[in-house]
Amino acid sequence: MKKKINKQKRFTPKLHIKKGDKVMVMAGDDKGKTGAVLEVFPHKNLAVVEDVNLAKKHMKPTNEKPEGGIHEIAVAVHISNLMLIDPKTGDPTRIGRKMVDGKIMRYSKSSGEIIK
Repeated sequence: MKKKINKQKRFTPKLHIKKGDKVMVMAGDDKGKTGAVLEVFPHKNLAVVEDVNLAKKHMKPTNEKPEGGIHEIAVAVHISNLMLIDPKTGDPTRIGRKMVDGKIMRYSKSSGEIIK
């Protein structure tokens, strides 16, 4: 008898990147580029960053978009290849977590600045 395997993760992992953060790409073809995070997929450990990892998408004309053609769209990047930009210095930094007024807040390891 075969055993049923549940491939779905039980909990959402804690990530160091959130939607709206400014990040820098640390590895891959777009190494050194910066941009804002548009979307995060926690269970897949992926994030979509504006103007990074662009791919060409062939679009048919529709009622919403009558102009068809080839459009460039941002494709997801693995979170391990991204590093948050320090709001104080503008350099890439690692992230820590600490309690501030009863809430867990992210902070920059390099400058100690709280990241909102």
